[in-house]
Amino acid sequence: MADRTPNGKAGSPAGGPPVIIRGGHVVDPSQGLDGPASIMIKGEQIHAVHVGGDDPGAPDAADIIDASGKHVFPGFIDARVYVGEPGAEHRETIASASRAAAAGGVTGFVMMPETDPVIDDVALVDYVRRLARDNAVVNVYPSAAITRGFSGETLTEFGLLREAGAVMATEGSHSLRNSLTLRRAMTYAKDFDIVIAKETTDPDLSSNGVMNEGLIATHLGLPGIPREAETIPLERDLRLAALTGAKYHAAKISTADSAREIARYRESGASVTAGISINHLSLNENDIGRYRTFFRLSPPLRSEEDRAAMAEALAKGVIDIIVSSHDPQDVDTKRLPFAEAADGAIGLETMFAAALRLYHNGDIGLARLSECLSTNPAKIFGLPGGTLAKGATADLAIADIDLPWVLTEQDIVSRSKNTPFEGARFTGKVLQTMVAGRIIYNS
Repeated sequence: MADRTPNGKAGSPAGGPPVIIRGGHVVDPSQGLDGPASIMIKGEQIHAVHVGGDDPGAPDAADIIDASGKHVFPGFIDARVYVGEPGAEHRETIASASRAAAAGGVTGFVMMPETDPVIDDVALVDYVRRLARDNAVVNVYPSAAITRGFSGETLTEFGLLREAGAVMATEGSHSLRNSLTLRRAMTYAKDFDIVIAKETTDPDLSSNGVMNEGLIATHLGLPGIPREAETIPLERDLRLAALTGAKYHAAKISTADSAREIARYRESGASVTAGISINHLSLNENDIGRYRTFFRLSPPLRSEEDRAAMAEALAKGVIDIIVSSHDPQDVDTKRLPFAEAADGAIGLETMFAAALRLYHNGDIGLARLSECLSTNPAKIFGLPGGTLAKGATADLAIADIDLPWVLTEQDIVSRSKNTPFEGARFTGKVLQTMVAGRIIYNS
């Protein structure tokens, strides 16, 4: 199988001085660590973790990073990122997406195959890996399409794609209508231990809708998308996952009914996991206001009751991971009437700050937040990272979780600027990001 660290990043020189991150509050669910600790890094790896903040025996020549009053997390892993390269580089390149990721403490992300051409063969997986190796400052993990060209018919070569470095099979934002094709895909994926990750949207029920169906949509005069457009295909997928025994990941759920179905099938023994976009944890349909197109998303922003139910499901472990669902769009596709604008928002650099709203509101603990942003994505998709244990690659983020700041357009690193958080007030910010022992971002 191919190396699962595709960028081949070099850390600090093997013979160089060690780095000590001293005095920080380390939050690492993989070790059950949530308290003062110091971390020693040698080369690309974590050499030691000294609980209590002490660093006995630190060499005199060590470089010291003072993390007093700050929190240290395993680098965040974003499992759903759309990148314009190849085919739409004006929206986002792998290089620009990686810089945006670094600014948000994201040390690795899974790139969707929704490019031009679609990533559906070994050569394209290899192409993405080489681009990332040469241009990205974070780890970029390619995914591959379930069907050739998102046709919904001919399956791709899962075994060869996984061997080439694809970490999941997904149709991106596309639906897969044919249940027989999906059953075959799940059966095939099980043989190669690859996760089938799907967005659950019924293209017919949602075809004319542009926002959540309900009173607000009626008030705005906009066609709505019912919750059933998500729950009906999700129920189908879960039944097939239980039938085939495949590893199935519901990429972005947004309703209380969806969370209940995930919990029910998991309790019955099905190998299912679920993710949620940070947008659906921190925003609701009221934020659309007067037709603000940066809030047109897929799935649509739901009611406040659904948002609160999603936060509760995350805290209880029903939802496993948080994703940014980073989807760059340019002015031509967003500066339009709401019903004509494209879905999608960027989010790599604001995912952590927006997630901290849940912590400051008392909805979720910091350790659980770290688990959903880092440890669980690594575990579900078999990726390196998600831990600060001795011997692990030194991918981490240092943050001030109480620092107030306001996002302006000038702050945005992404090539596209379609964020629903422009002008938003946050409490908590990533100050420094490290990949393989190298500092790649300083606030």
